[in-house]
Amino acid sequence: HEWMGGTAIPEIRWAGLPMTTVFTTHATLLGRYISMGDPWLYDHLPFVKWEEDARRFNIDAQVRLERAAAHGSHVFTTVSDVTALECEYLLGRRPDVILPNGLNIERFVALHEFQNLHRVCKTKIMEFVMGHFFPSYTFDLDQTLIFFSSGRYEYRNKGFDLTIEALARLNSMMKESPTGQTVVFFLISRQPFRSINADVLNRRAMMEELRKTCIAIKDQIGERLFASVAAGMLPRVDEIVDEYWRLRLRRTMLAWRTKKLPSVVTHDLYDDASNEVLCAFRRLNLINLREDPVKVVYHPDFISSTDPLFGMDYDHFVRGSHLGIFPSQYEPWGYAPLECAALGNPSITSDMTGFGSYVQKNLPDHDERGILVVNRRHTSFEAAVDQLARMMFGFLKLDRRGRIALRNKVESSSELFDWSNLGRHYAAAHRLALERGGFGVAGAQG
Repeated sequence: HEWMGGTAIPEIRWAGLPMTTVFTTHATLLGRYISMGDPWLYDHLPFVKWEEDARRFNIDAQVRLERAAAHGSHVFTTVSDVTALECEYLLGRRPDVILPNGLNIERFVALHEFQNLHRVCKTKIMEFVMGHFFPSYTFDLDQTLIFFSSGRYEYRNKGFDLTIEALARLNSMMKESPTGQTVVFFLISRQPFRSINADVLNRRAMMEELRKTCIAIKDQIGERLFASVAAGMLPRVDEIVDEYWRLRLRRTMLAWRTKKLPSVVTHDLYDDASNEVLCAFRRLNLINLREDPVKVVYHPDFISSTDPLFGMDYDHFVRGSHLGIFPSQYEPWGYAPLECAALGNPSITSDMTGFGSYVQKNLPDHDERGILVVNRRHTSFEAAVDQLARMMFGFLKLDRRGRIALRNKVESSSELFDWSNLGRHYAAAHRLALERGGFGVAGAQG
């Protein structure tokens, strides 16, 4: 897999060893480099001069090794028809077999519990939302939806630019046609940082202090209320709460409140002033104003159970969210929306990803199954932004029952991507390699 794993292939063929090889590339190195500066890579592929570009990016040796592995293998494969086109022009060989990526779906299965898991995990996310936003202002958590995007930090390749532009447009649409809802969008992509932002961490700590105080008051009220009611009296609350706890609660509430806007980033980044995500937020005025129905939070680190802000694993975060957004510009396959499906979470991908292209060709009713695909291949950036914004706005029109039904559909669709169904493509590639090596099917059985 990939050029680093294919270094032995040219030597194997040169030595004439009695073995066959299958080389699988998940992306071309040159394609990944070009795509960072060329949003129309697939339209420009026939005109790419691979030798010149390889030298320009200083990856000439790696590209030549990748080409040697592709041409030297008995069977050359890749993960999607999107990457197959890339291979044909940049590596000079059309893949023999397409090997769609799958998952071990059994690892994600929660059977009849997955709807309950969504509720439990959502509660954990809402705790963060409450601690992050409520010191500045409040909104109805029952009418709040969690959208997110994640992945390696490649601002344009991963479609972060498109997503943020669409969120700004969604914000305007929700103002023009109020729905009474709030969208909190999380972008999770690791970048170098000094530490967690002090204000963010302080807000979280103050919320925990407020919680402890309320629990202590609840326990005290419970015992005293029971004793009073048993004696035939219905007391006022201030009669059964100690002055100490009333004072402590008021002080904690005052300390928790702030006039500052909620931060759009949870950590102190080294390149805060030039970070593309933060610059886009500022340019589009997505700065968590009270009147904006769309809120944004950039979390530049992995989410894990040891994270002091969330205290949950990434897959639990996905389960607790309502919609994953991954409209990548360059993505040979794209596991994120597939993982969303396995976890019962609807998602949006693009037709420039291997997964999106596969879904369009093999699942005609993918929209109804909760896997939406933005058209980016033969359309302008503005048109794709508008389509994505309308998809998100359309999702907001679903009521709770509709969202539950969609989660059921997307979770059941994930079985189509289990290795038990997709593994046959690998078996076909191996059989073809044995035949080309002169071993035949009997060799495969032996």
